[in-house]
Amino acid sequence: MPTFKITLAYDGTDFVGWQRQASGASIQGLLEDALRELDGRSVAAVGAGRTDAGVHALGQVASFSLERQTEPSTVVRALNARLPPEVRVLSAAEMPHDFHARFDTRSKTYHYRIWNGDVVSPFERRYVWHVPGALDVDAMRDAARRIEGAHDFAAFQAAGSDASTTERNVLASAIERSGSLLTYRIAGDGFLRHMVRAIAGSLVEVGRGRHPSSWIDEVIASRDRATAGRTAPAHGLFLMSIEYKRSLADEA
Repeated sequence: MPTFKITLAYDGTDFVGWQRQASGASIQGLLEDALRELDGRSVAAVGAGRTDAGVHALGQVASFSLERQTEPSTVVRALNARLPPEVRVLSAAEMPHDFHARFDTRSKTYHYRIWNGDVVSPFERRYVWHVPGALDVDAMRDAARRIEGAHDFAAFQAAGSDASTTERNVLASAIERSGSLLTYRIAGDGFLRHMVRAIAGSLVEVGRGRHPSSWIDEVIASRDRATAGRTAPAHGLFLMSIEYKRSLADEA
């Protein structure tokens, strides 16, 4: 049974998230339905990141095994013919049988997009958090840098999360500005539920002058979700890319 790794992009606006739910359309559910038609049996698809309702992706990765010998190019064409236009398979590669899209990740990169202008374009409104008014971007950049490194990020996880550990290593955390658009880029070896959105909400608090940039250090040390800023809206968040172990990449 060949094992495949596919990379997907999707507009998460109208979906309940990656993971199949009891009700509502999910990316995993749509993909598994398409795979069932392709392979003539039920096929389990594993996603690298369990994006929440409304979150988008440009580089989500999934893995699955098929009974039929199928060329990667055929997998791409066949799945895209069966998926809605809001979900596209960008590429496919045959992998070693033990490849696992989630457990073999080395790092993930997310972008959170903030529109800092009085008026947001109707063509951007579903893909940005609209934050009008002046923001101190330099203070936000300093606060973002304080996120980098190995920390206990309990203060930035969603209430009721069941993660076995709240320690994560953030490899990069930076803010870029292009006109009215602020893009917060964060990469790490793993993320807690709502972690990126909670950090983005906290950075906006700093930008609005409600806290100094050093406040982020206090939030991290507190391990208390109530001390951090609001959870930013889902529709500004994009899963950009997944990095895998070099040995797996070489074998793909």
